[in-house]
Amino acid sequence: MIVLGIETTCDETAASVVREGKEILSNVISSQIELHQAFGGVVPELASRQHAHVILPIIDQALSEANMTINDIDLISVAKGPGLIGPLMIGINAAKTLSWSTGIPFIGVNHIEAHLYAALMSHQHEVPFPSLGVVLSGGHTSLVLMNGVGNYHVIGQTIDDAVGEAFDKVAKILGLPYPGGPEIERLAKMGDPSRYSFKSGRVKNRHYDFSFSGLKTAVLYAAKGAQSKYDSKLLIQEEDKPHIAASFQQAALTDIVKKSVKAAHDYHCSSVVLGGGVTCNQRLREMFVENEPKIRYYWPSKGLSLDNAAMIAGLGYEKYRMTQKGDPLDLEASTSLKF
Repeated sequence: MIVLGIETTCDETAASVVREGKEILSNVISSQIELHQAFGGVVPELASRQHAHVILPIIDQALSEANMTINDIDLISVAKGPGLIGPLMIGINAAKTLSWSTGIPFIGVNHIEAHLYAALMSHQHEVPFPSLGVVLSGGHTSLVLMNGVGNYHVIGQTIDDAVGEAFDKVAKILGLPYPGGPEIERLAKMGDPSRYSFKSGRVKNRHYDFSFSGLKTAVLYAAKGAQSKYDSKLLIQEEDKPHIAASFQQAALTDIVKKSVKAAHDYHCSSVVLGGGVTCNQRLREMFVENEPKIRYYWPSKGLSLDNAAMIAGLGYEKYRMTQKGDPLDLEASTSLKF
């Protein structure tokens, strides 16, 4: 089965052609980073307009790079949520139109579930279940007990900011460009992680949940003074920025690693499957192995950590294989979806 995947949940317009759920024949991504950098984050209306402008050329490019035409496609898979409603509707309507005009079935999949599938499709051998799924992205931070593809139980999640969002906000506090994750990681390599005693929040009686809002506020006050706001003037010197970045990163990643390892042990998981843009952070990968080297970690391969359509196509293949049916043309986009 050859699947065309379409991804438009936020600020990347992506299309991919995947065979049998794992063999990536093309994976095309059009980024909007330059468009949104001036605003320090994604502007939904601008994102929607750009998706509408480039989606058909991106689909054509994905088919061309795979040496395919639309007539070679057996299934169209599209991210139905969660995400920004405008961008989601662009992708879903493109998938519906292609499906209606060609007779090819289409299926909507959960973008966050696809982030975990990205790690599964990055490895040739089968991942043992049960596994602990760890979603670390700009919009989501979750711990998920995975008993198989499509069989999940959420055991922990953030109650406020996602970890990727916290990285972006801390970068904005320090005057770093968007997206903030790579900038914080780069700066942290030059800093002392013990210089500031930052700590992630604790959620009472919920041992696997996360809270990064207080950590972000602690960084704000350290950099700009007590009771300051985002637009307040920086009080620290330029040479202090690496130490704040390193201390923040250490606090955030330590919380993730410790709770993930504890959950893996408590739920008898010998493997951890990770997905989402924050998995690009090399210090995170080092800390997992340093903390618990006996667990096997499944990371998404290069190109599959950030938002992409290959993971959408791969997961769509698995969903269709299990159900043997697509979705109706009245499928709607959803800004919030649970596992």
